[in-house]
Amino acid sequence: MMLDYNSLLLALGVSATCLAVTLMGSWFARRAETFLLTCTCGLVLVVSGIFVYSIYVSSPGIVMGVASFVLFQAGFAAIWGAGYQFRTNRLPLAGILIRALSAMLLPVGAMAAGYDGLGFIADNTSITLLLLATALQYWQAKAEAPAPIMGITVLYTLTGISFALCAAVLIWDGKLVLGAAPNNWAEDLSLAVCIASMTGIGALSLALHQWRLAARHRQEAITDSLTGLLNRRALFDRHGERQMGSSTAVIIFDLDHFKSINDRHGHAAGDRVLKIFAGELAAHCRSGDTAARLGGEEFALVLKEIMPGRAEMIAERIRRTFEEREIYIDDEVLKCTVSIGVAPGRAAPMDFDTMLSEADKALYAAKRAGRNRVELANHLQAVPAAPSVRSAS
Repeated sequence: MMLDYNSLLLALGVSATCLAVTLMGSWFARRAETFLLTCTCGLVLVVSGIFVYSIYVSSPGIVMGVASFVLFQAGFAAIWGAGYQFRTNRLPLAGILIRALSAMLLPVGAMAAGYDGLGFIADNTSITLLLLATALQYWQAKAEAPAPIMGITVLYTLTGISFALCAAVLIWDGKLVLGAAPNNWAEDLSLAVCIASMTGIGALSLALHQWRLAARHRQEAITDSLTGLLNRRALFDRHGERQMGSSTAVIIFDLDHFKSINDRHGHAAGDRVLKIFAGELAAHCRSGDTAARLGGEEFALVLKEIMPGRAEMIAERIRRTFEEREIYIDDEVLKCTVSIGVAPGRAAPMDFDTMLSEADKALYAAKRAGRNRVELANHLQAVPAAPSVRSAS
């Protein structure tokens, strides 16, 4: 039986090592996925713990027992941290440290005091809690990629349950002092479950990593790299084939005298101005609306479910807010303005290209009329409440 147990322990060590190598390789391929590196560090600690524990199995002693407990708790706390990092993109160093030290306290204390049976009960219980907490982190992120994340959640949960069974059997036996490593059916089952879970988590982690890469590539293809808004292609993909009804509006913005900003202050200053204006657009973008950079200093905002007269009010608010913004460049305060063309929807649906063309005509009317103003498409009348809004002729 001991030979079988050692064989399972060796297989678990090999499986955990393979998973660590796989995750490290994935991290090298995509350095932005730092949760892979955190998980690799946790697995290295777990593998070290398995090695130390194998020595303890052959020759039980307090030092090796304590060392295995410390390595296991630190490793599983780091694996929890990787799950948290996957969900939030933040490394919880303090959380990892607190959980590791809390999980070590009772197992290490009991083992050092000679109550190895109590130490193993506490060790298995702490690992169970850490694994279930890890499963919860992935469960909370399941909307990103339901299939692989649900699989990872299930495997971490099953592994946690297997450790809980080990603790339950020891509690049932009621022995606070064992004098040797636990040797029962729950231990064998737990090792088998751990080996299977390591393999499954490795495969699903690779699938999840590839899914994230593909999703990031898709996002990069539709995003303007400077401002973070959608690009022209994405705007047309989203609205190009749609009919625009009376509750929609298309607004086009063009920064005034932008070339002179680049010529006088440099392209870095120009980029900063573009990003600041993009931030203004994003701040006025509701759920369902679309903000995009058409190219150069030209932007677009597509509003949905908008009440009559609201589009030009929003455009005027953006114009006024941007005009009042003080931009500090080279110890100089830069004041910028924007010209805007608005094409609200009509009762008769129009295609997106037509509305964009109407907004573009209104924009150039604003340019001709002196810039820093809002113009409406020529099929509408100006709103009296907004004196800076004119009707394009």
